[in-house]
This record gives sequence, C-alpha cells and structure tokens, in this order.
Amino acid sequence: MQEQNVVVSVREGGFKRAVSVLGDFGRVSRTEFYNVLKLSAEDVPLMLEDLRSRVEKAPESLSFLSRLIPASRTFTFNSPKEFERKAKEAVLTWAPELESRGFHVRIHRRGFKGRLSSPEEERYLDTILLAALLKAGHSGFITFENSDAVIDIETLGTWAGISLWSREDRERYPFIRVD
Repeated sequence: MQEQNVVVSVREGGFKRAVSVLGDFGRVSRTEFYNVLKLSAEDVPLMLEDLRSRVEKAPESLSFLSRLIPASRTFTFNSPKEFERKAKEAVLTWAPELESRGFHVRIHRRGFKGRLSSPEEERYLDTILLAALLKAGHSGFITFENSDAVIDIETLGTWAGISLWSREDRERYPFIRVD
C-alpha cells in the first residue's frame, strides 16, 4: 500500500465530498487535525491533471477543497532537531533548481505546537539554501512576491511531506495553495 503522500485541507462540510472525489486516486483518511485529510495517491501526476481538468470544466467542482499539497519526499521526526536535520537534508537537494531564482520555504505545521516554530524554521531553511547556492558560486534570492519557486513543508504531528512548486506548477494547479 502506498504511504500517505498528499495533505488535503477541506472547507467546512467538505469531508464527504473530498472522500468521494479524492477516493478515485487512492486511500483517503482522517487526521487528528480539524478539516485536514491525508491521501495515499497511487499516481500523483494523473491526479493533478484530472483535478485541473475538472476545475477547467467546472470551477466550482472542487469548492470543498481549501488546498491540496502532494509531497515528493516524506519523513518522520520525533524532535525539533530531528525535523530541522531531515528538512535541511531534503531542501538542499533542490538547491541546483533554485539557481538564479527567487524562492522561499513555507511550512504548514500541524502538531508540535510550542516546540516547532514555522517562521523560524522557514528562515533557517531559506538561509541554508542561500548559503548552499553561494558556496557553489551561484545566486538566488528570497522573495514572497510571485516567487519562481516555493518549497512547501506540510507536517501532521511527527510526519512531514516536502515538495517544490514552480510558479508554472502553481498556476497550472490552482488548488495547490502554498502561501
């Protein structure tokens, strides 16, 4: 069975519709967090294209959906230090793709309240990426206005999913809302 690889936030009253629609792509299950579901999608690219097509044909067809974020990498952690170490390792693999581009890291934390600060971790990871680019002799810059790329980190308790989204991806898939 495919492990969870998509975090879904639904609007009030959207759970049944989310299970019905997203169930076509894999196993949908509740989380301990309000209006947040997890999906174990068998084929993420197919799911994204299918949902995009639905929105093009009928924009209201995904009105139950607040945001949907597939993760290209996942890990578990048991402490803020472990989160930081594993997140750093994951985001650094994308440094070459951020060369000469404007980017930022965005964390949507659920759980670890008071132990893991999203703004502090975002700044830390932004700084790590900039340092890696400079060390390699490249440039890059942090921007929050129409970023070329956004690295999104979703946490559900001790689970984290990470993905990199280009501006083009975010425009193509309007239900991926990283900011």
